[in-house]
Amino acid sequence: MDTIGDKKLVNEFEEKVRQDLVRFLQDKGALDAHVPECPDVEERWAEIARAYLPDGAREFQKYPVVSLGWIMFIGMAMAYYWDTDWEKYSKETGLYEAIRDRKGYDMIDEVVVQDILGYKDEAAEKVTELVAECASRVDSLLRHEQVEPGTQTAFGCYIAALHQLYLVGMAMQLNALGYHMTPYGGAN
Repeated sequence: MDTIGDKKLVNEFEEKVRQDLVRFLQDKGALDAHVPECPDVEERWAEIARAYLPDGAREFQKYPVVSLGWIMFIGMAMAYYWDTDWEKYSKETGLYEAIRDRKGYDMIDEVVVQDILGYKDEAAEKVTELVAECASRVDSLLRHEQVEPGTQTAFGCYIAALHQLYLVGMAMQLNALGYHMTPYGGAN
């Protein structure tokens, strides 16, 4: 059974989300022109998504911005884990559940921003607001996509949106950690 519906529409929607988020975060100075990538963290997406979907989908009806934003925080945490001790974290399973279970689903933002990343006060507020803006943008894109709610295609678009939020969360945190990607060309 096909679980994402119209694959072409879902793929086009995912690309639209990616472009919108990257442009927005670049305008805000949270991403460089060349967006950082991290295949190690990207490879963990399927595991993270399987664990996150029951929580995120349940919350989406009443709290869409939370449902979308929390996965961006998870991407940020995964980038931090990669930077600090990937040798350890690459072997661990259940990383999403470990983050969620510290204080519960409703507190994922606080756990990631304050407890894992160590942001305090104004810095914590700035990061949290930026994630909320990204999630709001994606919620708007989802609502304007003209896909019938409750269909496989709508679910596919939701998963595609989560995927891109996870990836930009990762990229934004890598950028904050000092991973500024520059084109290779030998020029100094």
